Amino acid sequence: MSDATLRHRTRPMRGRDPHEEHRTATTLELLFDLTFVIAFGTAAYELSHALVEDHVVAGIAGFAFATFGISWAWINFTWFASAYDTDDWLYRLTTMLQMVGVLVFALGLPAMFKSIHHGDTLDNDVMVWGYVVMRVAMVFQWWRATRHDRARRGAHRLYLGSILVSQALWCVLAVVDLSVTTTFVAMCVPLLIEVGGPIIAERTFGGTPWHAHHIAERYGLMVIIALGEGLIGTMASLTALAEDGVDTNVALLAAAGTAMTFGMWWTYFSVPHGEILHARRDRSFAWGYGHMPLFGAIVATGAGLHAAAYFLEGESRLGLVGIVLTVAIPLGLYLLALYLFYAIVSATFDPFHLLLLAGSAVLIVVPVVMAARDVDVTTCLLVLALAPWVTVVGYEIHGYRHNAEVLAALTD
Repeated sequence: MSDATLRHRTRPMRGRDPHEEHRTATTLELLFDLTFVIAFGTAAYELSHALVEDHVVAGIAGFAFATFGISWAWINFTWFASAYDTDDWLYRLTTMLQMVGVLVFALGLPAMFKSIHHGDTLDNDVMVWGYVVMRVAMVFQWWRATRHDRARRGAHRLYLGSILVSQALWCVLAVVDLSVTTTFVAMCVPLLIEVGGPIIAERTFGGTPWHAHHIAERYGLMVIIALGEGLIGTMASLTALAEDGVDTNVALLAAAGTAMTFGMWWTYFSVPHGEILHARRDRSFAWGYGHMPLFGAIVATGAGLHAAAYFLEGESRLGLVGIVLTVAIPLGLYLLALYLFYAIVSATFDPFHLLLLAGSAVLIVVPVVMAARDVDVTTCLLVLALAPWVTVVGYEIHGYRHNAEVLAALTD
């Protein structure tokens, strides 16, 4: 019976083969990811706007909250899909419902950002309703898996319980009018339930049959989506600079933004994520959760480039040093997080990494010093763009040997 015929019927969710050959991302997963392009784009825009208005603390707090919400929604769908994607009509329609929830969530981001600085209470009502839509869909998906994959019902029920309890608490916090600070503190409770439920479910009840190489590919695709914000920020800066015509400065700025984004892409994909995850499934949570700060740092770098566009248009309350820092800080955090992430999931330490980090740190600090001495923003960004290339060059010369040694140790 052909796949087209089977889609007219619902398929049992008995779990995919975690060792299935040639498992790749589906077109439905790619379509689903497009909603997160919008969500991350909205968060990046709001962060850049908050930064140039000199609402730095409020902008960072709102962006951190938004990044967790966006990343967590995507992570929930991705790991479930890796284990139980049936690609039947019911699964497809449920995924469409989740996409609606993501868009509603994104609609609530501007009000949330604004309320942190201007309001007495956190205005996250629309965001929570978007999450309700997504969670209703996920509850239904887990219920389907519970019916068919009876051997893993313990894990399924814990997933269901953690989703329902945490979502109920999110709704309560959205309805009750608490101060912004009190709300963020209270959010620690549902947040711990959210991230703790899957850990207990996977480690206590045998886990779900997710596919290591499929998961690695899906995360890589999300990294590329996040990197798109760097190109958008670069284009915004080019547009601002090219108002009087294309000249050398425009070309240099295009080179800086593109080189920075390309270097970040190269450094991420220098790590053999799929092979590490396949060899050590027990490190899946450090690997999967560890990507959330990576996603945030990548998107924030794009937001910083967008803030540079505002500066070039004369619409920034931040000075030159502040603008350079909006790019330098998230770029530095990305590189630091990537090395820490690699060390944790591979359980190895290479002294050579310290040398690469030191070289990267120099190229992050130098542009800030240059800005303090009134060197133009384009030149500062051009030097800053070299920071990820320290890792690129290091890995092309020596790092690939480290990767080979790590993989050999993990598979022994």
